[in-house]
Amino acid sequence: MMSSDEPGTTPFHSAQASFSKFQRQYQQTLDRWTPHVLQRWLSTLFLLALFMLRIVLSQGWYIVCYGLAIYLLNLLLAFLQPKFDPSLEDDLLADEIEEGGDQSVPVLPSQRDDEFRPFVRRLPEWQFWLSATRATLVSLFCTVSEVFDVPVYWPILVVYFCVLFALTMRRQIQHMIKYKYIPFDIGRKARYGGSK
Repeated sequence: MMSSDEPGTTPFHSAQASFSKFQRQYQQTLDRWTPHVLQRWLSTLFLLALFMLRIVLSQGWYIVCYGLAIYLLNLLLAFLQPKFDPSLEDDLLADEIEEGGDQSVPVLPSQRDDEFRPFVRRLPEWQFWLSATRATLVSLFCTVSEVFDVPVYWPILVVYFCVLFALTMRRQIQHMIKYKYIPFDIGRKARYGGSK
């Protein structure tokens, strides 16, 4: 017979065990979805379409829609940016020279174009998808409650978002041109060791 003084029988421990079980099942589900890139993004686009349909048909929750759009723009910018920003490296190098840093030791390689540097994203594709999907699900959940249906004049939000999108993408494209990087794999991939 078990006594109630044993450590595994308290309500806290049973809740903690069920939460751990839920976390493992959630992680297993995410691990199974990892290789299916197209299906993941199609499901997220379906959720976004469902959310937009909810917004259009209900004629409300424009603040929630605006918040989701700003968050997705932020994710997109982090996805397009390199993990190690060359402009920050240039600024650090310039600050070191201005402070009288050691200039006798040459930096190898001597030119930036001599070195192969693969593009490493600040936000990986998996994290981008997971964050976008979670944000869309939270936004859909917010449209259930009237608390988040703040009355606003929605055309102002649309215009403001379009201007913000245009300015930030222009700045990002100028940054990509200045530091000569492309965040996408364009063209044919080389295959080694096999025949056509």
